[in-house]
Amino acid sequence: MIENRSVDVADGKGSAAADLIEAATLFAERELGPIVAEYDREERLPREQLEEMGRLGFLGGTVPEAEGGQGLAYSDFVALLEGVSLTCHSVATVVSMPSGLLGAGLLRHGSEEQKQRWLRPLARGELFGAAAITEPDSGSDLSAIRTAYRRDGDDFVLDGRKAWISNLDVASFLLTFACAEPDVKGAPVTAFLIPADSAGLTLSPYRDKLGFRPLCVGDVGLDGVRVPADAVLGEEGEGLRIAMGAVERGRIGVAARCLGITAACLADTVGYARERRAFGKAIAEFQLVQSAITEMRVGLTTAQLLTQESARAFDAGIPTRQLSSMAKMHAADVACRSAGDAVRVLGAAGVSSEQRVGRLFRDAKVMQTVEGPNDLHRALIAEIELGLRRSG
Repeated sequence: MIENRSVDVADGKGSAAADLIEAATLFAERELGPIVAEYDREERLPREQLEEMGRLGFLGGTVPEAEGGQGLAYSDFVALLEGVSLTCHSVATVVSMPSGLLGAGLLRHGSEEQKQRWLRPLARGELFGAAAITEPDSGSDLSAIRTAYRRDGDDFVLDGRKAWISNLDVASFLLTFACAEPDVKGAPVTAFLIPADSAGLTLSPYRDKLGFRPLCVGDVGLDGVRVPADAVLGEEGEGLRIAMGAVERGRIGVAARCLGITAACLADTVGYARERRAFGKAIAEFQLVQSAITEMRVGLTTAQLLTQESARAFDAGIPTRQLSSMAKMHAADVACRSAGDAVRVLGAAGVSSEQRVGRLFRDAKVMQTVEGPNDLHRALIAEIELGLRRSG
């Protein structure tokens, strides 16, 4: 159920956005639904369907129309992500990337040549990219990264390792971050755009992950990767500002994808409870089942309201650091709890490959970790409330 859309019929933009949301939701249901279990099992993205989604404009998101996108308000975009995630949140993850760090970084800081080469094809779904931030030892703490770069004539040479990077199988380029003085805590960081076929760049996917299985995730090795000066995104030393400019986008996007997972759990639990009989009556009549469904419904509605409030604040230019953390944390916890309840209500059927709640359970658990573990967000929310951290 997709609710709380930002619609302004007066100028037609809201109506067009609502039509796009509905079309993307139906496409996912009809084209991805019949094959999602198969490509999840095979750990691959449905490349043909993704390219079609690009042609239909579903990947353009918040990227302005002049740059190849749809120019959606973020409050509309999160509804689109929710709709696609109702069928497959992994595909919705790819849909989110042109509007997340990849696209936002290029839009705000990219040169005209970089936008022409990477942003516009990304927004049109003609190519895909990856954001390579996380490192084996420092996680996503950009102030402690070990990936180094040095100048060599007019070029830059990069050496280091990245971990848990998504889209390795489909990415044509990577946005990554490196430091000229990796031994100095807090030294300036620079952002680089690197073609995926660059010499010295190695991509090593992980296999048999708990969740997010269609997404090809793994290590990125940079061994003497040489790039020209025009591979720098923005100015040298601006990497931290580029990355932090997309933090709220990422958190709100994860919250939106959690909404789709929760809505799917609720739909499957309600459908099963109506059909399954035990002790001479439908299990929908049992109080324990009703209680689980109530928790899902309340959780979904509150998570939708919080996510949409975050998106509207983002659209209005209001600082959303605390609000986006609340949305991500709450939506991920609701998704995980709802998936657990769905498996419990379905019983033996809940662990069968014939039901999707098992896949939803695995994916929901990972949602509590991506874009910052939920415990980190609990600390951040409290620190802002206590005045120990800035809210914007």
